Amino acid sequence: MQLEKITEGKSSRRRYHDACGAAHALDIVGERWALLVMRELMFGPKRFSDIRASLPGISANVLTQRLEGLEGHGVLTRKRLPPPASAWVYELTPWGYQSEPIFQVLGRWGASSPLHDPILPLSAASILLSFRTMIDAQRAGEFSARIGFTLGSEDFVATVADGEIAVVREEARDIGAHFIGRAEGLAAAAYGGVPLDALEQDGALRVEGDRALAARFLTLFVLPDKAG
Repeated sequence: MQLEKITEGKSSRRRYHDACGAAHALDIVGERWALLVMRELMFGPKRFSDIRASLPGISANVLTQRLEGLEGHGVLTRKRLPPPASAWVYELTPWGYQSEPIFQVLGRWGASSPLHDPILPLSAASILLSFRTMIDAQRAGEFSARIGFTLGSEDFVATVADGEIAVVREEARDIGAHFIGRAEGLAAAAYGGVPLDALEQDGALRVEGDRALAARFLTLFVLPDKAG
């Protein structure tokens, strides 16, 4: 029968040949780096060089393979930006963007591991996706604000309202507070309780605009308890 036919070869060895939806998902994103490539595109299109810069451990060859594989499965697409940019970028498809809850569940589960090391390098997409995952609706209450971020060469704006946070990659304008620096510094402020003054002295992070608003924003996020 056609359904029982299994094609031998390299591609066959990489598949589970299991009708379970989770198994099929792993056929698509189970290769090393694939999920992290998707993570870096969660807030909009990026160039090849920008994706690689956000994933310092990946080689150009492996990144090319992962992008081609994800494009072949319909997770992302490649397109040329209009002039004056005229650059090729990679962007998640609508179905690709639907994967965000996977990152949120994995993020909470992984952060609860006793072996999780929060001081390892962090990308801008990673810290902002963590904010969307770890925001505590009860703590947020009626808090409402537009917060800007310049992390490395990337600009973002987060809108907090109704206990949720939405993030877009765009120039930080019409905002109440602006965080500028490294993703690791922002994580230290939000999750590590490191005072902003100390981070500013170290050059890891600085705040422009309403400092009281910025400090309040940093209290909205709670890491899960450690397992065991």
